[in-house]
Amino acid sequence: MPHSSGIASSTRRPERAFDDLVVIAAQICGTPIAFIGLVDADWQWFKTRIGLSIAEVARAVSFCSAHTIKQRGLIVVPKAQEDDRLRNNPLVTGEPHIRFYAGAPLVTPDGHALGTLCVVHRVERTLTAEQLEALEALKRQAEAQLELRQN
Repeated sequence: MPHSSGIASSTRRPERAFDDLVVIAAQICGTPIAFIGLVDADWQWFKTRIGLSIAEVARAVSFCSAHTIKQRGLIVVPKAQEDDRLRNNPLVTGEPHIRFYAGAPLVTPDGHALGTLCVVHRVERTLTAEQLEALEALKRQAEAQLELRQN
């Protein structure tokens, strides 16, 4: 059930293939939070997540819905509190106090953005070229898993 803050705590059934991808993403990028979020008309719900207790975020609050799914490549925000797009977002000003965000859109072969693969930290940081390349590879694997389920 959604809260007035735009954050909900309902649960979805986990799937090991997606769980593995976020564990690897968090380990490669050195972040305590990683997730695969899928977007519908009103909500971004987390297909899988680590380091977050929430299961859904109102689309109006979601970084992913507002910015990442509109891109075709990775979006990296090393200092969320200084980023004009995000500094007033409740996920930056309140729990989980996001300071770093990197996200990749998950896009179907026909070009429809379904959601994102993201890593998040509570401290400002950057990623190396190798970490960015690995995140892109994991994005492709997440897209392949989603496509398998659609077929």
